[in-house]
This record gives sequence, C-alpha cells and structure tokens, in this order.
Amino acid sequence: MSNISNAISSTTPLDQLDIAKKNPVKKKSNELGQDAFLELMITQMKNQDPLSPQSNSEFVAQLAQFSSVQGIEKLNTNFNSFSSGFQSNKALQASSLVGRSVSVESKTSILEDKGIISGSVNLPAATSELKINIYNSSGALAAQIPAGAASAGDTNFRFDGHNMEINGELLSWNSGAKALPPDTYTFAVFAQQGGKPQQLTTNLSANVNSVTLGSDGNLVLNLAGVGSVDMSKVKQFN
Repeated sequence: MSNISNAISSTTPLDQLDIAKKNPVKKKSNELGQDAFLELMITQMKNQDPLSPQSNSEFVAQLAQFSSVQGIEKLNTNFNSFSSGFQSNKALQASSLVGRSVSVESKTSILEDKGIISGSVNLPAATSELKINIYNSSGALAAQIPAGAASAGDTNFRFDGHNMEINGELLSWNSGAKALPPDTYTFAVFAQQGGKPQQLTTNLSANVNSVTLGSDGNLVLNLAGVGSVDMSKVKQFN
C-alpha cells in the first residue's frame, strides 16, 4: 500500500489528482434564451392534460411576452450603442474648438500680444452713461473708458490694449497713451440705471485650451484665464 502511495506521489502531478480542477463545474446562466423558451413551451404542450388542454391564446400570450422582453433588451442595447456613438461624435466636433475663441460669462480675460478681447453686456434699459473700468492682474486700475450713451439690449465691445470699439464705433479715449501690455485683465462695466450706477454682467472672450468629456456626458471647455466651463454656457463662438 505504501508503495502505491509512493508511486502516485512521485509520478503524478498533484493538479491532475484534483477532480475539481480536472473537471471544472460550468457556471449555469439564469437567463432564459429564445431556444430554451420554445423548448419549454413545446414540452409544456406535449405534457398538457388532453382532457383540459391549454388554450392557444395562452401560448400566444407567453410567446408575445417573451418577444416583448427580448425586443426591449435589443432596444436598450441599440440605444446604448447609439448614445456612445453620439457622445464620441460630439466630443470629436468639440475638439475642433481647441485654439479658437469663445465668449462666456466672465469678468476676466487674457490679452495676448497683438491680440483682442471681445465682450458684451446686456442693458435692461437705455443709459445716458456707460463706463468700462479695466484692472490689471495686480488689481490696479489700468484704464477707465467712458463709452457714452447706450440703448437697451446687447452692447458689444472690442479692446486691443489701446483702442476700444463699441458696437462697431471706435472711441478715441487713449490716443496719446501707451497700449496696455499683455496680461490678465478684469472688466467692470457700469451703466446709469434709475439715476444710480449699476454693474452689468460681462461676457468675455477666451481661448479654448482643451475639451473634456465629463462622466455625465457633458462637454467641458477648459478656457485660458477662465477655467473649466460647461459647453452649454458658451454665449458665442468667435
């Protein structure tokens, strides 16, 4: 007996003696496929009571119910595939914005060398006096521009560090002074409303550095000098 044990231990690998490893048990699926369902239904028909057979309507109802469930599963699979493709296509289109300029709600923007900052404000009512204050990155007042009267609605402006253009008209406010150097500038726009100066919300241009697809499927633009902004909050593509 000891000789047999010694022969087994010396010549037979232990993993071959493990029956569980040699004949692994296959995991059974709890899902009922179409073939299994039809086989089950045929077996049910064969073994039904001939004196009290099941009506055709019951078999048709069971088959219709199974087909409905299977159809919904296919619809969900196709929708998920479509949604994934749509998000990929949207991200691809958004990637074309990298390097371009967009306008978003912001107080700050970066003035590049020989660049232009474009912006806009919305006036709830006409004003007799519109004033634009521009502060540099140190917080010091770099320019104070009187823009005059403005009507209700959107007022657009463009600033290159020296010249200010309001709704297409050039203001000669800084003809003898030096242009502002490249920097990050903060814009504060005030309008006389009801006899009091009211600061308006500014939309300023910013360059798109990169595009990120969020976990919720929304596109996020990473803007220079502004940070991360949801695609839906873009006011204008410049």
